[in-house]
Amino acid sequence: MKKWVYSFGKGKAEGRGEWKDLLGGKGAGLAEMTRIGLPVPAGFTISTEACDYFYKHGKKYPPELRAQVSKALAALERATGRKLGDPKNPLLVSVRSGSARSMPGMMETILNLGLNDRSVEGLARNTGNERFAYDAYRRFVQMYSTVVTGLPKDQLEERLRAMKQRLKVKEDTEVGAEGWKQLLGEYKEYFRSKTGEVFPEAPLEQLWGATGAVFGSWMAEKAVTYRRVEKITGLLGTAVNVVQMVFGNTGDNSGTGVCFTRDPSSGEKTFYGDYLVNAQGEDVVAGIRTPMHLDEMAKRMPKVYAQLEKVREKLERHYRDMQDMEFTVEDGTLYMLQTRTGKRTPAAAFRMAVDMTNEKLISKELAIARIQPADVERLFYPVIRTDGERGVSQKPLAHGINAVPGAAVGQVVFTAQTAEEWAKRGDKVILVRRETSPEDVGGMFVAQGVLTATGGKTSHAAVVARGWGKCCIVGCEALDVDAAGRQMRVKDRVIREGEWITLDGSEGAIYAGQLPLGTPSLPPAYETLMKWADGIRRLGVRTNADTPHDARKAREMGAEG
Repeated sequence: MKKWVYSFGKGKAEGRGEWKDLLGGKGAGLAEMTRIGLPVPAGFTISTEACDYFYKHGKKYPPELRAQVSKALAALERATGRKLGDPKNPLLVSVRSGSARSMPGMMETILNLGLNDRSVEGLARNTGNERFAYDAYRRFVQMYSTVVTGLPKDQLEERLRAMKQRLKVKEDTEVGAEGWKQLLGEYKEYFRSKTGEVFPEAPLEQLWGATGAVFGSWMAEKAVTYRRVEKITGLLGTAVNVVQMVFGNTGDNSGTGVCFTRDPSSGEKTFYGDYLVNAQGEDVVAGIRTPMHLDEMAKRMPKVYAQLEKVREKLERHYRDMQDMEFTVEDGTLYMLQTRTGKRTPAAAFRMAVDMTNEKLISKELAIARIQPADVERLFYPVIRTDGERGVSQKPLAHGINAVPGAAVGQVVFTAQTAEEWAKRGDKVILVRRETSPEDVGGMFVAQGVLTATGGKTSHAAVVARGWGKCCIVGCEALDVDAAGRQMRVKDRVIREGEWITLDGSEGAIYAGQLPLGTPSLPPAYETLMKWADGIRRLGVRTNADTPHDARKAREMGAEG
């Protein structure tokens, strides 16, 4: 019988790290982290082959799949001592996508599945935290409504904003249990009014609804656009990862974060990442709240941070490459939720390749193979031309977080659609958003640069822009974006759609108008790696130059004639 489902937990896994084509990157990473003894919640992965079958057979599941999922779910319930939907001791799970190639934020995730009007009371009793239980429940209803049913996200967000205004609070963490109960009622009534049905209470109905939605997200417009832009072809589809929930939103001793084993912007061997206290994972990557740096976590949770440092070292040595990791801390206990090869800027790619070779992690041949032709091209992306030793002569309007270095000049636009329309007619644009979402990927790709008011260096905007070597500034708290009014306010300055701004992604500075751009100097690691390449190459390099300037530049770059 064909195997469609692969379980992992308690130090054992049916899958392996090299099975990305079968389990997707996330599923393979969870299996491998389990195998090497890292703290990973138990769960199971439905393979990419099941997704391939789903699309080839009119969106129907393989006949053996339901039985295999039931068996894996029963094993998960035994491993955790909890039962999906149980009113006394409920098991809650996350349902997440996972492609063989990293597609950050392009497919769907549903958290806290298994909650209903009965199990939420059991969760509240077991944790002694009613506020947390109903916060988890409203998050689930919100995600399920938008991801599975397709209800507009902004309508649910608007109800959340209105509720906080009534309660006179700014942050979600300030809302109590009664506030979440009230919002749940509003969400469910909105669900019924739009679908004609009550919100599903049966946990298995929830699970299969979420599974179908994750498979369906493989062909969503944003995912198809990303694969086209990244030239990703030949994959079977997405896997579905069903994993025991661990909670970062149980209080101030809990949190969630995203981190990189090295700085993905510079390549420096420093621990790099963001985390949020009393939050769930989607809060960080969505960029809805501006997170804190890991340095702050080291002060607040020193024991957990020390454990995370050990995980960092173990994973990088195991994979012999920079890793992008997701983690959750539940009441002081660390859990690893994902690891994958991290996206990096071209300058960082050169530095990491050279440093890892010098550290004996990789060979010179592998270091050279890791550099793509596009990495070399992107090294020449522009920087702001400075006024001698005085630097930039103009004062910046504001500063944000320097997520991706480089510089960009363009006309301000406030939607991805506008960015695509203006770019088609040859205009250079800067996409400005309060926070980006995966739906913005088309506009981000055509923009010269990206600017957001919220989010950190590991938010969706930063990760996607970094993979493209595109200038990006996030978390500019002085920025008030009015997308509906097609304008933004920076302190007392109003900038309307179509006006020009300049971004300095290296410094995180935003300037009014068009500043002159120049060519950056090459990083030291470039010369080192090119010398290594000269030592093993068999091809000669010559140039076709039309002017003395072109010939001189070609010689500087290593052309032999």
